[in-house]
Order: sequence, then structure tokens, then C-alpha cells
Amino acid sequence: MSNLRRLLERQEREEEEIRRRRAEEDQEADEEEDEMLVAFAMLNESRQHHRRRAHNVDRRRQSRGKNLMEDYFIPNSLYPVSKFRERYRMQPHLFQKIMHDICNYDTYFIQKNDACGVLGLLPEQKLTAALRMLAYGASAEQVDEIARMGKSTILECLVRFCDAVENLYTREYLRRPSPRDLQRLLQKAETRVEELPNSLARRLWESKGPKKYNSGGRSFIRHLGLACLLRSGRISK
Repeated sequence: MSNLRRLLERQEREEEEIRRRRAEEDQEADEEEDEMLVAFAMLNESRQHHRRRAHNVDRRRQSRGKNLMEDYFIPNSLYPVSKFRERYRMQPHLFQKIMHDICNYDTYFIQKNDACGVLGLLPEQKLTAALRMLAYGASAEQVDEIARMGKSTILECLVRFCDAVENLYTREYLRRPSPRDLQRLLQKAETRVEELPNSLARRLWESKGPKKYNSGGRSFIRHLGLACLLRSGRISK
């Protein structure tokens, strides 16, 4: 009987010792976790303290948008259609069609209020930024001076513009030309050639073509023009 009592007492002591060790281990784990949380909080606070906020530049985008509209996009604009064609590499009506199609495809280009309630950029500003980069190979920094837009906004406009053009116009305009397309172009060229005097028309196509296409007298554009003249009966073989 006494042996049994001693055995039970020993088991109780062992169990108590095990519980004590577990309690100590749990306490140490809690202390380590608290130390890690404190260290993480201090590190985060230190990073926030040293982090410098980017300087917000007021680009006066609304006034620039107004100036852009007055320069090119309103009746009796400051610059004539020839300047628009020279700088945008397209006619105004084509620009308006592309802008209309792209705004319907991607609402990003539509003018909206931002999170602060401030009126955003005009579609004309966004498309101008993308077209200037494509037409002139300009950088985002250079376009910033023209469109008064941030670098990230300009690059996003460019990516979205290219994506919209690819999805909207690939099937119709970016495919390989068919015989029907070539025939239509020939007829269009004939119509334009008929408006020229005979001597001027021949000189234009034989000697006044773009130099970069006149290699060894085998210019595709020159031969195309001469073909139009022959078809229209303006010159003889």
C-alpha cells in the first residue's frame, strides 16, 4: 500500500514538473512574440519617418487643356488645319473619329472627376500625349511639357491607346491589302492626277518623287503614279 502511495506521489510530481516547464516555455514564447512585434513596429515607424513623400507638381492641367482646345480643336482655332496635319500627322476629322471610337472602347479616356472631385484630363490631352510619343518618338518627359501630364499617366495613355487601336482597327486597317483595296487606291490616285496639268503631272511622278523611294529608277510610288497617268489617258506611253 505504501509503495502504491509513493508511486502516485511521484507521478503527481512528474506531472507538476511537466506543467511547470510547459508554462515556462509558453511564457518565453509569448515574450519572444512581443519582442518581435515591438521590433517590427519600431522598424516600420523608422521607415515611415525616413520615407520622403513625392513632391506634387501642380501642372495646371485644366488651363493647359483649355489652351489645347483653343489651339487646335475649336472653330476658328489658333492654328490652321495645315498645322494640325503637320503636328498630329492626320487630318482633324480623322483625329475626331479615332477619339470617338477609343472613348467608346475604353472609358479611361473620357474626362471624369478624380477621387478628390477635381475634373480630370480631356480626351484630347490624353490622345495628344500618346500621338506625340508615337509621331515624334518623344519621351514622357518631353510630352509632359506639352500636355502637362505626369510620366506615369502619359505612359498609361500610350499603352491603352495602342491596345485600343489594335483591337479596334486591326481587322479593317492593319491587315494585308487585297486586290480590291489596290484597285480603290488606283482609282483614288487617278482622280487626284486628273486635277493636275499634263506637264506638271508627268514631271511630278518622273523626277519629283521622294528621293528615299527613287533607288535606281525603280520606285514603286513613281511607277504607281505613271500607271495612274496612263490609265487616265493624261500621258501616252
